[in-house]
Amino acid sequence: MSSLRFTLIQSHLFWEDKAANLQMLEQKIRQLTEDTHIVILPEMFSTGFSMQPELFAETMDGNTLAWMKNLAAEMKIILTGSIMIREDAEGRPQYFNRLLWVLPNGQLGYYDKRHLFAFGAEDKHYTPGDKRFIASVNGWKINLQICYDLRFPVWARQSNPETPEYDVLIYLANWPERRIHAWKTLLAARAIENQCYVIGVNRVGEDGKGIYHSGDSMIVNPLGEVLYHKAHDEDIFTIELHQHELQQIRQTLPFLRDGDYFNLIS
Repeated sequence: MSSLRFTLIQSHLFWEDKAANLQMLEQKIRQLTEDTHIVILPEMFSTGFSMQPELFAETMDGNTLAWMKNLAAEMKIILTGSIMIREDAEGRPQYFNRLLWVLPNGQLGYYDKRHLFAFGAEDKHYTPGDKRFIASVNGWKINLQICYDLRFPVWARQSNPETPEYDVLIYLANWPERRIHAWKTLLAARAIENQCYVIGVNRVGEDGKGIYHSGDSMIVNPLGEVLYHKAHDEDIFTIELHQHELQQIRQTLPFLRDGDYFNLIS
């Protein structure tokens, strides 16, 4: 059965400086020496977790998405991360914290962050999404979510006990160090309860509001065992995950079969 290689980029971010962030991240991506299928960037990788979308949001034909498409095509990778996106509805702008999933052939999918961080006024500036996005790669199903979504298990829950909806759950984040215990605990919980691999990619360093981020990016297997963890330092890490190991766990411990059928209602 197939394997899939993921590369996590845990990086500092220049506050509200798109050009500096794209240049820095491109250097990191170009220095990859290992073959990989998917490269994962943090939440709002071009600006940091800014509440000024009126100044920094782009449309879907903007420079950052073009940058992602060019790099994905040249490096022959799937590139993902979230940025601020503007869409006009009835003549009025709406702003989204949008995860972009860019394939090397130029095709793309996207996910708009469902749970907006009201404690940080994200809900005052952005519009929530109402649909999950599960991508398919080489026989794998990958559920893509953003930061604060991690605190809401129903949004990630496998809803069909007979046929799991996905195999890997990815969270992109700007999760502060002051609440990092919750981050680490919930990443493991999501892996155990959904019998899937979970990948959390967080940023490091202090943002423009003086909030420190310790990174603590993690990869957790379906048993809740930590396969990778890095705190405080910038890091680039590639891991190969194997479908047969996931299926063996699900067959040996068929706990999902005892779960509840349900439908998500937006």
